[in-house]
Amino acid sequence: MFTNNSFGKTVDILQRTMDVSLVRREVIANNIANAETPNFKRTDVNFEASLARALASEKEPQGLEAKMSSTRHIPFNRPVDYKSVQPRFVLDYLTQSNNNGNNVDIETETMAATENQMMYELMTSALSSQFSRINMVLR
Repeated sequence: MFTNNSFGKTVDILQRTMDVSLVRREVIANNIANAETPNFKRTDVNFEASLARALASEKEPQGLEAKMSSTRHIPFNRPVDYKSVQPRFVLDYLTQSNNNGNNVDIETETMAATENQMMYELMTSALSSQFSRINMVLR
């Protein structure tokens, strides 16, 4: 509806980030639930870095125009639409495993859940602030 202006883009980004935060909460809960499951590998959700790269690619000047003589060439400086960014689920094989092959640390997951909750609350307050500004303008 309002996606053509900065208000709409901001609201859309906040909503997408809140949606990913809910997905991350489910992933963290799944990690905690399987903390004692043998050979279970924790899962993480990656989204913010991809979103930041997409937003940066929209702002970057295109620089030199690259001439492609074949459609098989890799295009240069291709901007990425932030709406195409999706959360990625990553299995963590790099952290130290317990004796049973499980790599879930309850304390780490609890901290991640707390951080995720604080980010969600921050996004809701930012979204509320955006709508209160619009409400103030309309009065």
